[in-house]
Amino acid sequence: MIHTMRWFGPNDPVSLMDIRQAGCTGVVTALHQIPVGEVWPIEAIQERISIIEAGNKEWTSLHWSVVESLPVHEGIKKALPSRAQLIENYKTSLRNLAVCGIKTVCYNFMPVLDWSRTKLNFEMPDGARALRFVWTDFAVFDLHILQRPGAAVDYTPAVQAAASERFETMSDAEKEELKNTALLGLPGSEEAFHLENFQSLLDEYKDISADQLRENLHYFVRSISPLAQELGINLCIHPDDPPFPLLGLPRVVSTEADLAALMDASPERANGITFCTGSLGVRADNDLPGMIRRFADRIHFLHLRATFREQNDPLIFHEAPHLTGDMDMFEVVKAVVEEEKRRGGEQIPMRPDHGHQMLDDLKKKTYPGYSAIGRLRGLAEIRGLELAIRSTLH
Repeated sequence: MIHTMRWFGPNDPVSLMDIRQAGCTGVVTALHQIPVGEVWPIEAIQERISIIEAGNKEWTSLHWSVVESLPVHEGIKKALPSRAQLIENYKTSLRNLAVCGIKTVCYNFMPVLDWSRTKLNFEMPDGARALRFVWTDFAVFDLHILQRPGAAVDYTPAVQAAASERFETMSDAEKEELKNTALLGLPGSEEAFHLENFQSLLDEYKDISADQLRENLHYFVRSISPLAQELGINLCIHPDDPPFPLLGLPRVVSTEADLAALMDASPERANGITFCTGSLGVRADNDLPGMIRRFADRIHFLHLRATFREQNDPLIFHEAPHLTGDMDMFEVVKAVVEEEKRRGGEQIPMRPDHGHQMLDDLKKKTYPGYSAIGRLRGLAEIRGLELAIRSTLH
């Protein structure tokens, strides 16, 4: 695997030198300063490349390996009249990335929210802090803080009762923390949605069913995959996080069936997958090693992390240490190594996703899930596992 880490640009508290010292050769980044839907200019892409490669030496170098993400505008997801022009802008950005030699592009198709958690600093038994999602707490936000019309139908009577009881016992500070966590924007961003206009964003999807959103996704990939194939770019969709509907919004990239339908929608190999073991692993019905083998040729990027379903409930989970969650990291890495051997040694870019905040990073302000030391631990464990597996396969 090509070992990489995500870097959020010059303002990231984790530096390129940190990533270099971790033993990575690849950087996963994006031009977050460019508004969603606008074209990424060649000059801006080249500027980012020059920043990443500025400290390169013969014996230690970094390269921009993966774009994460080239975001998909909500106008495309909702099939608005602006969709045609937005797709043309997307194609131009792909052409510009190809000119600059960047050939792996990650994106997602989650409506409104990019990812969701209810706690960003859940304390683990060893004192490290992890990301956590609790369905009852999310119901507290939805039913009592946001007060979304009709939200009650999405929760069982038991969850509604538990949420009401929980809300009554929460302090104002706890309510504010939950609100801010639920409304957090893109990973690596300190920006968040505002409660005052958030419902209006949800309302724009009230007439879009899961089937319609799925068709909008398939239309998008049919529109861009032939060009990506021609450019030699691998597109790779990130699964839903978490992999089930939230806030009345449909989710259509959560299961093996979802991914199979998407792969069938556009047969080009360029139409591929970011295989995120954390997102997909929340669901016990996703057989991760088997999915890697079945989608092998369409996996262009790997996010390796682990989640743990508390009380064996997929609606309550936290980010576990990389080797000790619900999914079998050994079998996952083994399946990846076997696929790379099948490809004749071609390496798939991988990043250790979501590390715990731990050790000296507990004293620092870091992006949730993206502290340096926790990801370094995950990378070290995965690299050791990969080396051991390669030594046994001939």
